[in-house]
Amino acid sequence: MHNIQEIIETRDFIISKTDQRPVIGLILGSGLGSLADDIQNAVKIPYSEIPHFAKSEAIGHANELVIGELNGKIVAAMKGRFHYYEGFTLDEVTFPVRVMKALGIENVIITNACGAVNTSFNPGDLMLISDHINLTGANPLIGPNNDELGTRFPDLSDVYNKELRSIATKVANEQNMQLQQGVYAWWSGPTYETPAEIRMIRTLGADAVGMSTVPEAIVATHGGMKVLGISCLTNMACGILDQPLNHDEVIEVASQVKVKFVGLVKGILKEI
Repeated sequence: MHNIQEIIETRDFIISKTDQRPVIGLILGSGLGSLADDIQNAVKIPYSEIPHFAKSEAIGHANELVIGELNGKIVAAMKGRFHYYEGFTLDEVTFPVRVMKALGIENVIITNACGAVNTSFNPGDLMLISDHINLTGANPLIGPNNDELGTRFPDLSDVYNKELRSIATKVANEQNMQLQQGVYAWWSGPTYETPAEIRMIRTLGADAVGMSTVPEAIVATHGGMKVLGISCLTNMACGILDQPLNHDEVIEVASQVKVKFVGLVKGILKEI
């Protein structure tokens, strides 16, 4: 469980770097960090300088916290995240979410690049996460609970906030954008799933599969924050098409849809 003293020290360090007080948190997934480039009056803090932050080396991530104004809202954007598959503990993966809450952030938009399991979806589609399935057997709340951070047994019936999802749907309609909606399955990685595993995941009711997002969403919910999850479907999951998967393709497709993605998130920020 996260150490409150460490959370406070990290919060105070970030506050010392900028007069801007963020109201919305953004966690930007593989190939989606370009959204942070549009932040005005930006203060950029490398993770390596932030006390108690893990040090990530994930490909496609810049690994810096960017605070500034985006479409009229002050945001704190994680340009790059920490993954369970890198060997980080789930405490390390989710620590930034605790810091966002300590900064006064109540709404967090969590994004990722992932594989489509639903065969009616296409690479390049954006998917609003309606729910998740945790396939890892791990949970970021395992261990002693600190009641100051949240309740021992949090309810996950509305992790991906209905109100925020309706705003996202409205914005997508206004932008004439097809926005899929579905269930995200969390796979530990770093291997991609086998064709048999994808058949299992589809049978269980997931529409997409990826290696992030769920731990951060659970901790945000535990802390009383509202979560909006958006996936960029960069490829069809293993076994759907007769072709191997590679991370370069993930980054390439994510960068191709960045205009659509940036437009959607900016529109959502305006409405929140």
